[in-house]
Amino acid sequence: MQVAQTLARSLQRAHCQFDLVEHEHSATSLESARKAGIAPSHMAKSVILDDRRGHYLMAVLPANRQLDLSKVRKGPRRWQLSGEQTLANLFKDCERGAVPALGEVYGLEMLIDPLLARQQDIYLEAGDHESLVHMPVDEFFKLAPNAEVCDLCY
Repeated sequence: MQVAQTLARSLQRAHCQFDLVEHEHSATSLESARKAGIAPSHMAKSVILDDRRGHYLMAVLPANRQLDLSKVRKGPRRWQLSGEQTLANLFKDCERGAVPALGEVYGLEMLIDPLLARQQDIYLEAGDHESLVHMPVDEFFKLAPNAEVCDLCY
């Protein structure tokens, strides 16, 4: 099990209570939830968006839900899905496709769907394809104090 260094440092600095859950190799957050034996509604997946002008945003939603991009396109910016190379540049200490759903520790603004915010606990990718961070949702918000909770799914 390997936790991304940026995430590990942030967890330690914030004195967060968490545990690591090991699972078989997976390619998606939904598959991670299935292989770890957890409810997909408790698994946070991150979707990285950009505005083509160097601004980035992380939308965090349950693994079993889909992002409704029209709910994000409020305000002056027009957000689009970021490409794989952008993800590799933003999350250098993570394996490709295993981005932790804690954008603030990477300097990104965050939007969190209320379906996750209402859970008692939450699971998220640890930065690799074989482990998850599990924590109470209030501990999660210690690492995302500026995140906006808003409806993101359809």
